Amino acid sequence: MNEGPEGAAAREIVREILRYLERYPEATDTLAGIAQWWLRREGSERVHGDVERAVAWLCAQGFLLETRRPGVPPYYRCNPQQREVIAKLLRGP
Repeated sequence: MNEGPEGAAAREIVREILRYLERYPEATDTLAGIAQWWLRREGSERVHGDVERAVAWLCAQGFLLETRRPGVPPYYRCNPQQREVIAKLLRGP
């Protein structure tokens, strides 16, 4: 697995999202919802960019699954096949 997305803020957001998914593995939300509800972050451009980078990286690594439907923003959820890996990552080596 790669170390994480570029930028310290995005890397920290990755860890926060993984911690959230460990607690709420059935959670599903859009980028805006992840920022607002999962991370409790304000909606500034910079925060949105960091969340977007973190979510893109998590999708690329297979931790998050993206669902797209016409007329609505994409939404994201935990890949159930990665739950054990997420738990191990959060516990550390």
